[in-house]
Order: sequence, then C-alpha cells, then structure tokens
Amino acid sequence: MTETGNGMDDMIAGRSRGLAMSAIKEMSILSAKVPGAASLAWGLPSFPTPEPIRAAVAQALESDPKIGMYALPGGLPELTEAAAREHERRTGLRVDPNRQVMISAGNMEGMQTLFQSIIDPGDEVIVTDPGFVSHISQIRFSGGVPVYWKMDESKGWELDIGSLPGLIGPRTKAIVLVNPSNPTGAILSEQTLRAAARIARDRGLLIILDDPYSPFVYDDRDRFFNLAAAQEFADSIAYLFTFSKAYAMSGWRAAYMVVPEALRTQIVKVHDLSMICTPRISQVAALAALDHGPDHIDGFRATLDRRRVLICDRLDRVGHVFDYVRPQGAYYVFPRVLADHQDDVQFAHDLLREARVTVTPGSAFGPSGAGHVRMAYCVEDDVINQAFDRIEAHFGT
Repeated sequence: MTETGNGMDDMIAGRSRGLAMSAIKEMSILSAKVPGAASLAWGLPSFPTPEPIRAAVAQALESDPKIGMYALPGGLPELTEAAAREHERRTGLRVDPNRQVMISAGNMEGMQTLFQSIIDPGDEVIVTDPGFVSHISQIRFSGGVPVYWKMDESKGWELDIGSLPGLIGPRTKAIVLVNPSNPTGAILSEQTLRAAARIARDRGLLIILDDPYSPFVYDDRDRFFNLAAAQEFADSIAYLFTFSKAYAMSGWRAAYMVVPEALRTQIVKVHDLSMICTPRISQVAALAALDHGPDHIDGFRATLDRRRVLICDRLDRVGHVFDYVRPQGAYYVFPRVLADHQDDVQFAHDLLREARVTVTPGSAFGPSGAGHVRMAYCVEDDVINQAFDRIEAHFGT
C-alpha cells in the first residue's frame, strides 16, 4: 500500500469497485427505510413454502443425523435423480443425473458458476434488452461483455431474430434467455426460440435458459414452448430451474441445472470453490418439493393471474402516467413512464420519497429499459392497491 493511498480503498479489486448493487435490491433497501412504503420492487412471492415441504424438513431435522453435514459438490444423489425425473416430466427428455445434473444454490449461484466456467476476459454473452439486471452484472463481474439483443416493445416485447446473427462475433460464447421474461412478462414464441437455438448450434454457442417463471403462464398456456424440450438442441443448452418461485422457496436457495456432460465437470469445480455444496437442508427441502409434486402451482398461478388483472386495471386508471404492454407470464409489468420526469432512476427515487411507492428503474435492465419502471405484482393485493392509491393521489386521475 502506498503512502498516498486511501487505506482500504486501495485493497478493493477493480471488478468489485465497478460493480453496482442490483437496482432491485437498492430500491428495496431504500424502501425499507421509508415507513409504510408500498413496494413493488422485489420479485419476492408472498406465498409461504408449502406445508408438506416444511414438514419434511422438520422431520429430517429430528431424524437425519447428516442434515447439517456437507453433501458432495454435485448434489445429493437422490436429489439429482429426482431432478432428472422432473426434467423428463417437464420436457420429455431423459438425462443422466450423474453426468448432466447439478444442484446449485438457486439460479443466481448457478448462473454465476456457469459464467465463471465459460467466460474468459473479453468474451461476449448476448442478453435480451431489456433483460434481468443481475445477468448483466454477473457477465461483467466474470470478465465478460454483455451484448444487447433488443426486444421490440411495439410487438409485445418480441425479439427480432433477424438481428441476432449481426450480434455474434468471434468472442461470443452464449445467449441468455429468460422465458417468460423478467422484466417484461413477455413470452417468446416457439418460432423465435427455435430459430435462436438453430443459430446458436450452427455457430457453436451455448443457449442458457434461466427458468424461474415457466409455471406462471396465464394466456394461451398450451402455446408456451420450453426450448429445453427440443432434443435437437440439447447439446447446445444449459437449462437452470429454480425452486424459488414455483415452490415459494426463495430463501432456501435451491435449484438444479441440466447441462452437457463436459460442461457439468467444469461447473462442479467452480461450484465447489464457492459453495462446497448447496446446503444439505435446502437439498432436503428441494427433494421434498419434487416428491410432493406441483399440486399447489395451480393455486399460485390463479392468485398471480388475479393480481395481474388488478395491476393492469390500476395502470389503466393512470394512463396519463404510464403506458404498458400487458404481461403474459412471470409476475412483472414494465410500463413506460409518460409523466414528466428527468429519467427513470430519478422518477423511481422521487416516487418513493414523495408518494412512498417503490418501483425499480427500467434502465437497470438494459438500454431499452430507459424511461420504464418494473413493477412486481407477486405481492399481496392490498399492497398493489395501496401503491396505486398513492400514485393516483400523487399524479391525479
């Protein structure tokens, strides 16, 4: 450390110093300091973890002497086997639980582990624009460069497949897709997904499917297409499914990954460096979730669909403040701000300070998010109504 240094500041790595806190968490932290704020910022489902899962964990705490011990880095064998069966149920494709499945500590840790396994400094990863804010930061933190694939708001946030080849360069490694989308709630068409996968396969790229939301599709559910179900692209796909949303297990931090065998070997090594293993107690909970099955999901979906109708009705009443595309899945809406504002960041901060309503600035989700805000409608109905009562009082009707 030099005599002219700034103490501990000199110790901080550039990649960390340049890393911004997720705008979702930043607004949630600010919101917690505002008494009585009505927060639509964080995509945290209001549902409790289903009782059979909690009961199975309680029993394991009493009877399993290994409940507090390490597991092997790839995951408990009984859980990887159950995950392989679940993947076959959801996609129709059979995978090897020992060679293709790994248990991660949620999809966030799974994505970070995956990025660290495939990205060398300067490599590029294509992300949708708008796309999930943390993916953008994870790519940068891993030394990579996010390349934005613009979604067309005028066409319901669909992707232009014709523009994809022009985004691919010699350093491109992967394409990240979230379907249904975070933050837009849009659902990508089967035609677009298959075309993207075909281009990726032909160019030797990996398609990364981050899937927290596929159980939450509201319109034309029979038309929803999971690209992980396409056998012809299986060798080019890394599929990540988290228990956080569909099983109301966000705090348990449990997910599974289905990846090509050669990739799993590398991912397990990186996962071991950061986690050793996904906590055994969380793996027990995930196994109980798969054993119990998805019977609760219809109820979750019905509640979220009702809240979707509610938030859209409330948005319609403030059409001079916001314009929006009706979401088809997940539990977010991504309205454009029509009211006078400096930018979406200042708008979100002013809305919290002046109206005690918390939203996430859209620019955090990529260049096309500028001038928008993300609202999560996974919260209780009363919170949605309170937020919009305050918006109406603040901006008038």
